[in-house]
Amino acid sequence: MQSHDKIRQQLLARREQLLAKLARIHKKSLRGDAPLTADFAEQAVERQNDEVIEALERAGERELAQINRALARIEAGEYGLCRECGQAIAEARLEALPFSDLCIACAERLGGR
Repeated sequence: MQSHDKIRQQLLARREQLLAKLARIHKKSLRGDAPLTADFAEQAVERQNDEVIEALERAGERELAQINRALARIEAGEYGLCRECGQAIAEARLEALPFSDLCIACAERLGGR
């Protein structure tokens, strides 16, 4: 298994990427107060774009929260342990989702989280 220091550095790097991405998304979403164009077809496109931007922002914020929780678990010495059952989370799962706080069995039991 990777050392917690290496995982911590990877999580910190990903957090910086997400913060930059969220800042860019936020700039794009500032159009929110601007009136829509008069053309109805263009309005539909603008609204769809707004929905996509909002979805990207929500997804980024969720991942950022997961990363922050993983960093807190590293600091607390709890990283790599399932928060539900306390068993070790499989190395392959942590490599794929380094912010995972559930083992596969608990994730499936809780609805795939």
